Amino acid sequence: MIESNSTAHRDMVEWRRNLHQYPETAFAEFLTSDFIAEKLTEFGLTVQRGLAKTGVVATLKAGNGRHAIGLRADMDALFLEEKNEFAHKSRHQGKMHACGHDGHCGMLLGAAKYLSKIKKFDGTVHFIFQPAEENESGGRVMVEEGLFEQFPMEGVYGMHNWPGMPVGKMGVRSGPMMAASDYFRIVVQGKGGHAAIPQLSVDPVVVAAQIVTALQTITSRNADPLDAAVVSVTQIHGGSTGNVIPNEVILQGTARAFQTEVQDMIEERISHIAESISSGFGAKTDVHYKRCYPPTINHESEAELAVTAAAKVVGESNVIQQLQPSMGAEDFAFMLQKKPGCYVWIGNGMVEGGCMLHNANYDFNDDILPIGANYWIKLVETALS
Repeated sequence: MIESNSTAHRDMVEWRRNLHQYPETAFAEFLTSDFIAEKLTEFGLTVQRGLAKTGVVATLKAGNGRHAIGLRADMDALFLEEKNEFAHKSRHQGKMHACGHDGHCGMLLGAAKYLSKIKKFDGTVHFIFQPAEENESGGRVMVEEGLFEQFPMEGVYGMHNWPGMPVGKMGVRSGPMMAASDYFRIVVQGKGGHAAIPQLSVDPVVVAAQIVTALQTITSRNADPLDAAVVSVTQIHGGSTGNVIPNEVILQGTARAFQTEVQDMIEERISHIAESISSGFGAKTDVHYKRCYPPTINHESEAELAVTAAAKVVGESNVIQQLQPSMGAEDFAFMLQKKPGCYVWIGNGMVEGGCMLHNANYDFNDDILPIGANYWIKLVETALS
């Protein structure tokens, strides 16, 4: 096990902060990929690069066991200007590790180094460093490009830090862990004109406002109250000056659900509501709906294994099994659609200001690096005993 304030812990802090200073976004994680591949090669692992452009997969074998598992960390950062002022703040303007993927890589690297030295397992471990988790489905691309064919494994496992969950706690459940993420775009086409003579126009601003209000009834009146669902309009674009009614207004947003039938209902209702309201006002509407990430669904036996491994690290009483799933989304879901596995949360603590993920003041908590690395180590030793 890796102890706090040990040389191994300090190494992970150094690696993590290096990655934090040089954040790279989807499919452009070139420095990140180079750094990770170099470390894994130093540890003596067999390293392959190129899946999903910048992905890295390293393989470690011990004993004669035929079983194999995969451990996955995401590598990419966000398009966000960092507001922190510490020494390891982002040096890439407009980009930052605001979701802790730098920490995820640090923990998996720490586990890989330990396991390469202390081979207390019998089988094969594939360390998967995945690009483009944020919005661009890097997990899907890795699967489509042959991840599981090139690296046969019986199960795959992921982990994410969770601000607000105390340090020393881990969360896991079988079944839904995170929601599906869908995207919609509604273009309301009206008839522009002078704002002082609205009767000669078809005002798409008014139509769009009615659509935004009506969309809120999907979750309140169309979804079963026991089925979690979210429909959020997050962008409204239209108009250029104060005295002109524009020709069109564009609405964009996201929908979240755990069940396919709820996704089907949301997609149908968004189109029907937008088209009906527009027609009633004499406007036209074009609706585009895209299913981006499927729900993240943990498999029962793999979740039980994860609970066992986590309990060996933080203690059984600190493994939260009855946690509520999140309406956030995660492209690890694509891997779980192809292979049994489990996705867990590790407590990142209550950071200063209660700073959550995707916030310009977020930073990964270096104190949890040994906890996460030790979870990976115990998972390998338990699964491949």
